[in-house]
Amino acid sequence: MSAAEEAGVFHRARGRTLDSFSSEKEREWKGPFYFIQGADPQFGLMKAWATGDCDNGGDEWEQEILLAEQAVQAINKLNPKPKFFVLCGDLVHAMPGRPWRKEQTEDLQRVLRTVDRDIPLVLVSGNHDVGNVPTPETIAEFQRTWGDDYFSFWVGGVLFLVLNSQFLYDASRCPTLKQEHDHWLDQQLRTARQRTCRHAVVFQHIPLFLRSIDEDDDYFNLTKALRKEMADKFVEAGVKAVFSGHYHRNAGGTYRNLDMVVSSAIGCQLGKDPHGLRVVVVTAEKIVHRYYSLDELNEKGIEDDLMDLLKEN
Repeated sequence: MSAAEEAGVFHRARGRTLDSFSSEKEREWKGPFYFIQGADPQFGLMKAWATGDCDNGGDEWEQEILLAEQAVQAINKLNPKPKFFVLCGDLVHAMPGRPWRKEQTEDLQRVLRTVDRDIPLVLVSGNHDVGNVPTPETIAEFQRTWGDDYFSFWVGGVLFLVLNSQFLYDASRCPTLKQEHDHWLDQQLRTARQRTCRHAVVFQHIPLFLRSIDEDDDYFNLTKALRKEMADKFVEAGVKAVFSGHYHRNAGGTYRNLDMVVSSAIGCQLGKDPHGLRVVVVTAEKIVHRYYSLDELNEKGIEDDLMDLLKEN
């Protein structure tokens, strides 16, 4: 594959937007559509978790390769095609500078190259992608490898915002980058607040909360004060839903009409959910989503009641 072809697959987020979608053509509502959300392929975690050494384990990821291939196979079979496929972070397990990071990245890229070229990839940065405490260097590495770490794009009159949630977790080593991110986000939310979009939707790796806005602080959520601040900003701007991963289990809740959707992993499961993907249907009035196991989606496809929503005007 040439450098230009590879850039088309992995480097579409540039200049804080996606080349795959024309902002001029996509700002008008054209009827219902759907997309696929996945999270945490995280090549290497299954071995690391099994051995109880998440920092130094992860020297094998054949299981994750097979699961990612199964996910791509399921997506490629869907008819009609989804508008895009978004991966909500933790693409690989090895943190920046750790052993096997290069090999895990190359193997994931090899799998993702087989996604139907008519289904754009939307890649969200997670803590394993930029580090628990990101630096300008780790952010730059992600940008070189996968594209912008935050950006927005329009599809069919819907505004999608991709955030770098590590800036919300701990930006102590890159305060200037966080300020730029926050300023950009405020600008995007002003656009959403003008109600020129049919809906506004956020993608980020770390959930605002797992089940309730008032739950205790945890590794898998944002701090209570920050989550409330962010959730209020989103609600006031008219954001309908936030989609995330990170938890490796399905979860979620509602706060002031904001739907917090936490999707389990393509890769390592930390609970009882199956390896899977989420189908998200966007209609004029609502956003409907359902989690499918990879086996279900491969064997049966999307259920009729969701497909019927795509026929609505």
